[in-house]
Amino acid sequence: MITIKKTRAGDVLKDTVEKISGVDLSVCLQCRKCSSGCPVAKLAKSRPSEIMRRLHLDAGNELLESDILWMCVSCETCSARCPMGIDVAAVMDALRKLALVRGASKQEGNVPLFNRAFLKTVEIFGRTYEIAMIAAYKLGTGKFMNDTEKFLTMLKKGKISLIPSLGGDRKTVRRIFKKTKQNKGAEI
Repeated sequence: MITIKKTRAGDVLKDTVEKISGVDLSVCLQCRKCSSGCPVAKLAKSRPSEIMRRLHLDAGNELLESDILWMCVSCETCSARCPMGIDVAAVMDALRKLALVRGASKQEGNVPLFNRAFLKTVEIFGRTYEIAMIAAYKLGTGKFMNDTEKFLTMLKKGKISLIPSLGGDRKTVRRIFKKTKQNKGAEI
């Protein structure tokens, strides 16, 4: 059962999410297809359909504390499955941005470390470089031997490479990161 304290702050949150994401939240049918396809829905306390419903019902800023915001892998399965064409992933992105700007509680566990390791490799190499990302993550967690038995199998199957790919436009990617860092202080 969902309990929501309806306040004027909820209207502001809903309007802000619609503005940032470009999504009309009123077209959601609550069919729950976004949740049924979500790879992390069963791991989170709140599912994407619940987030959409809470926004419908003008939930307040407590929505910014939801764990699914930080567990979402942005695979866009929810958006692809939506019969109404709602970009649910964009809604999650908007909520994450608002959570950061408004100082909501931070994500738990190693998710922030993993995100930083991933983004740093993309910034440096122009695309992800798995070995550097794994090394940065392992250094951050201090758990150097976890999952090492999988390394050779992944290497043999071509899932990771020892040498970074030189494809992609590094200059463009660096420019994007530079622009993002400049705009980081801009208020939403």
